[in-house]
Amino acid sequence: MALSSPSPVLFIFLLIFSLPMAYAYPAKGHQNNPNKNHGVATHNYRDALSKSILFFEGQRSGKLPPSQRMSWRRDSGLSDGSTMHVDLVGGYYDAGDNVKFGFPMAFTTTMLSWSVLEFGGLMKGEIVNAKEAIRWGTDYLLKATAHPDTIYVQVGDANKDHACWERPEDMDTPRTVFKIDSSSPGTEVAAETAAALASASLVFRRSDPSYSKLLLRRAISVFEFADKHRGSYSDGLNNVVCPFYCSYSGYQDELLWGAAWLHRATRDPTYLSYIEVNGQTLGADETDNTFGWDNKHVGARILLSKAFLVQNVKSLHDYKGHADNFICSLYLSFSKQTVSCGGVSVTPQKLRSIAKRQVDYLLGENPMGISYMVGYGAHFPERVHHRGSSLPSVASHPAPIGCSTGFAVLGSSAPNPNLLIGAVVGGPDAIDRFPDQRSDYEHSEPATYINAPLVGALAYLAHSYGQL
Repeated sequence: MALSSPSPVLFIFLLIFSLPMAYAYPAKGHQNNPNKNHGVATHNYRDALSKSILFFEGQRSGKLPPSQRMSWRRDSGLSDGSTMHVDLVGGYYDAGDNVKFGFPMAFTTTMLSWSVLEFGGLMKGEIVNAKEAIRWGTDYLLKATAHPDTIYVQVGDANKDHACWERPEDMDTPRTVFKIDSSSPGTEVAAETAAALASASLVFRRSDPSYSKLLLRRAISVFEFADKHRGSYSDGLNNVVCPFYCSYSGYQDELLWGAAWLHRATRDPTYLSYIEVNGQTLGADETDNTFGWDNKHVGARILLSKAFLVQNVKSLHDYKGHADNFICSLYLSFSKQTVSCGGVSVTPQKLRSIAKRQVDYLLGENPMGISYMVGYGAHFPERVHHRGSSLPSVASHPAPIGCSTGFAVLGSSAPNPNLLIGAVVGGPDAIDRFPDQRSDYEHSEPATYINAPLVGALAYLAHSYGQL
């Protein structure tokens, strides 16, 4: 189920990403005191980081590995794709239901990869788990793009799935497969998939070069398909993907975003030329101030701004201004400059303070005194809108739980029997109220694309305060 608005976690990530790397990595000679200028940590960011990554194991579909740590989950969706004679086993359920939506899954993978690319060097032991979370997504995306000029973009009928409240292990709703191709294009989901594969190729470039090359080759061909066969998947698959993950912003932002990631992954001047020629028509200078699974313009601007400032790609100069207009006080790595916001110069310390304050709010420093991450802190959401978490586990209740039988749990006030550790829920309403009701999906449902950028932010803060 899609959130009604972009997650604040995405903006936290962009704020921290915009800090100069001198504030992420301690200077030589100060490695033993990284929190020298940061004060005392108010939270265990390392613990929150570990849990934010563990959450993805609770969202896994397919055959679970022996290393599975979220032990109340079991195998599910083992015949996914069989109706179309393709192997679509694996991947992630996006949120609290049992549908595999390709559009948000690809964005989740891109953001996890970006988190690791920028802050993976700070994660220490958690880098292994973070890479596993990425690979679980890319292995599936490789399956979904195995046939040329075709992408399988969804498994499961969302309307029929939402008519049931059952564990993924018990699914008996139709596992219908939906695809895009040259006759029914879906540029936004194709270009986002290319971005996911390209960004992940950078993550595995050193640790698994052959896998990295496979990801990059596929990213190149998928982007070519996205650009050549233009059209919104919300048109051809309207009754399938809407209102769940309609593309409201169009596909231009994904083309710019995908090209930006391919430029970073390949350093091929072809993609730089593509950005130079098509940037304006793809909305590079639009004044939209949103960033999320649907609209990627801001992310593309910041990614290209770094290419200008760090890699000295002069033709991308304008993207620095576009990014400034969004974050205003943008201060990018190694740039040695500040940004003026209405005549006030905002420092890196101020940016870090804003980002930290938002993370601390999420972790419990809010009027409700509740951590919005399940399993973190003394008080956290107990009635998460999540089928698997809210129903008895297979271990405790081996017999199947039928489609309609589970709805008795939806309105129950009893806590979820299975902790979906690390899940970050939608959060409070506009006046900081959080009822913690399972039926209130807008506030109580987690999603993979909420956690993905938080991984990077928490790694940065954990390192900054000497916890990593």
